[in-house]
Amino acid sequence: MKILVSNDDGISSVGINKLVTELSKIADVTVVAPLTEQSAAGHSITMKIPLRVKEYIVNNKFFGYAVDGTPADCIKMGIKNILKEKPDIVISGINNGSNAAISVIYSGTVSAAREAAIMDVPAIAMSVTSHHPKHYEYAAKLAVQLSQYVCEKKLRRGTLLNVNVPDLPEDEIKGILLTRQGESTWNDYYEERTDPYGGKYFWLKGNMEIIDTELERDVVALNNGYVSITPVHFDLTDFKMFDEMKNWDFNSF
Repeated sequence: MKILVSNDDGISSVGINKLVTELSKIADVTVVAPLTEQSAAGHSITMKIPLRVKEYIVNNKFFGYAVDGTPADCIKMGIKNILKEKPDIVISGINNGSNAAISVIYSGTVSAAREAAIMDVPAIAMSVTSHHPKHYEYAAKLAVQLSQYVCEKKLRRGTLLNVNVPDLPEDEIKGILLTRQGESTWNDYYEERTDPYGGKYFWLKGNMEIIDTELERDVVALNNGYVSITPVHFDLTDFKMFDEMKNWDFNSF
């Protein structure tokens, strides 16, 4: 099995190291990840400046390729330029912090997996719910199991799995639930601050407002100690609204 690994926390993050260590036990792993942290980069791609790629060395050993771009850039670069053939699957992570509910839209971790799905490669985004995780082990173990299972079962073209794991010891995780993306969103704002020279600047702050209540929603499952697995597709069409709008008279405009 050939696996392409990326993330949005950067190639030097602990999460990607833990992930690669486990995946390397069962597959040929290639790492193509951002040189620097790209959290909340969304699905942006680099167009106006050149991309640079360099080999990343850890303890005098080659670890992977560092790209001075976004997570989506890394997947394009990995599949189109670095690998000689398409990987069997792409794994993005292990991300520090949950990528549930509306965070799916902002997440560079999910966007790396989404870019793979757009390129018709099965993909999984892996996240642990804490921004300072203590427990990567189960997420890494689950990534190994899921990667093998997905390659066997297959995903619908354009679909990725968004997997979020509570930051708990394995024996405290209640189980795994198939979930839907939650509707909870961020109540955020830009706090005005002053730099040492008297200039104003702004820093984004806020909290997620949990409005979901069903255990079938990702954020609720996570808050109750379950792993959340949500199938996500890049087609953002609102099909209910599409059906309603069939009755609109656009010809009257």
